[in-house]
Amino acid sequence: MTITPLTVNGAELLRAELHRLKHEERPSVVNAIAEARAQGDLSENAEYDAAKERQGFIEGRIAELESKLATAQIIDPKDLEQDGRVVFGTLVQLLDLEADKESTYQIVGEDEADLKVGKISISSPIARALIGKSAGDVVSVQAPGGAREVEILEVRYG
Repeated sequence: MTITPLTVNGAELLRAELHRLKHEERPSVVNAIAEARAQGDLSENAEYDAAKERQGFIEGRIAELESKLATAQIIDPKDLEQDGRVVFGTLVQLLDLEADKESTYQIVGEDEADLKVGKISISSPIARALIGKSAGDVVSVQAPGGAREVEILEVRYG
C-alpha cells in the first residue's frame, strides 16, 4: 500500500471534492439517466449516453479519492521538529542566483501540486533538492534548462 502524503489543507480539499461528487454530482447524473430513460429508445439517445459516460467518470473519481484518503498521511509542518530545515509542507523563499529573482514555494503532495500558485510536489526535482536544507544554504537544482543555483532565504512552517 502506497502512502499518499498530504497537507492538512490538501486533505480538506480532497474531502470537499469527494463530498461534492457524492452528494451533488452523483444524484444529478442519476436523475439525468432517469430522464433520458423516460424518453424511450436508449440505442439512439445521446443524452443517455452522455449521462452514462459522466456517471462513469464520477464513480471513477469517487473511487480514486476514497483510495487516496484511505492511504493518506496527513502532515502538518507545525507538528514536525522545527529546526529550520525544509520539510514537507513548509514554505520556502528562494533566490535564483543567476536571474536574481525571488520566489516562494510550498512543498506539498502530488495531488496538491500547482506551480501557478507556488505549490510544488514533494517528488519534483526542486523539492528533492531542498528537503533537509536550511535558510542560507545554496542548493543546485536541476531545471529543464539545466542546473540552477538557488539560495534558501527563509523557511516557514505553516
